[in-house]
Amino acid sequence: MQSLRSGVHRQDHRIIAPSKWDDANSCVKLGTKNSYKQTAGEINRALIKLSAKVEEVLTRFELDYHRAPTANEFKEAFDKATGRNLPEEKEEAQQQSPGFFEVFDRFTSEMGATNNWTKATYTKFASIKHHLMNFRPELSLDDFSKSDFAAFVSYLQKEEGQLNTTVAKNVGFVRWFLHWASANGYYSGAAHLQYRPRFNGLDCKEVIFLTWEELQHFLNFEFPPNKPSLPPVRDVFCFCCFTGLRYSDVARLKSSDVKRDAVPPYISIVTKKTTGRLHIELNSFALSILDKYNGVGLPGNRALPVLSNVKMNEHLHEAAEIAGINEPVSVISYSGSERKEVVVPKYAVLTTHCGRRTFIVNALRLGIPASVIMEWTGHSDYKAMKPYIKIVDAAKAENMARFDNFGKTGKNG
Repeated sequence: MQSLRSGVHRQDHRIIAPSKWDDANSCVKLGTKNSYKQTAGEINRALIKLSAKVEEVLTRFELDYHRAPTANEFKEAFDKATGRNLPEEKEEAQQQSPGFFEVFDRFTSEMGATNNWTKATYTKFASIKHHLMNFRPELSLDDFSKSDFAAFVSYLQKEEGQLNTTVAKNVGFVRWFLHWASANGYYSGAAHLQYRPRFNGLDCKEVIFLTWEELQHFLNFEFPPNKPSLPPVRDVFCFCCFTGLRYSDVARLKSSDVKRDAVPPYISIVTKKTTGRLHIELNSFALSILDKYNGVGLPGNRALPVLSNVKMNEHLHEAAEIAGINEPVSVISYSGSERKEVVVPKYAVLTTHCGRRTFIVNALRLGIPASVIMEWTGHSDYKAMKPYIKIVDAAKAENMARFDNFGKTGKNG
């Protein structure tokens, strides 16, 4: 990135004189101006925008082609992303309306820059683009209608085998794109307003979590000596259960993020997903897990020994199975109108994200207000909390029913 910024300076000495360039920080020196009377702040802000375009172009090549671009490919893509077409190219572009997928690329480019998309979000939209291209390579944005939208949904269900929960998310993303295209004058249709499908089973997804008893059992379980990789995985998962952190955040947690000398001790971290800062007080369980790995010299000053998410989930399944976390769980899903149900042991569907769910459910069952829990988890509204509140409400009803049984026991006695 530094060489690219420096290259901008070197390629046009009329704009930025060499004496005004700070090589160490890759920016224009403060207090200087160029020949167009632009201040250093204005120039440096423009450089930051260009740097973002560079990242965007490189990310798009990685997602679409799984390789880095050649110099010529990069120049062409960069000029296109920044609107630096040659005069004849601009004239030709004005005469021809951009195609569906070209507009889609413009959408991801603008929204990605505006909303600071992560690589995972770019990957998500690259996947949607891939599905759209497989569905109909010659898609026309001008002619995209309600029936085309419905046909795309049918394709996702029948050809791609997607469940209703996934299809519903993809419909929402395509609708977002069409809204943007309409607002920016690329699309004059109304498919995003007219097509409102209803999908079965969107609210039937089981929330997988560990009960307090299961969590304590798992935390204190002694694994066989020939399974040395399982205790660290268990510890990282349990840390999520006691703090509510996502895997992406616990994987980035550094020792310097842990404020041990504070009263009470806490962690302070900027989340990867929302880029918001979280301040999470540490209970004794979370602190004891951190203490276990304090000072062992983990790579990158990491606070915990976190593996890749794929490896974490693989080892977590094995650890939970050995520990006997095998309560039967009913997994219900819908594909179109077809209902599918399978019963599996809990260890088979346990993932790193279940740690966050475990924290929320147990916190609610302890009577901690949802507003306080949201301060720890970073949730911005109550919508995401509803599934957990339903679980706790059901548990309250079951516990209240114990009074009935108690009365019967008393009479019989």
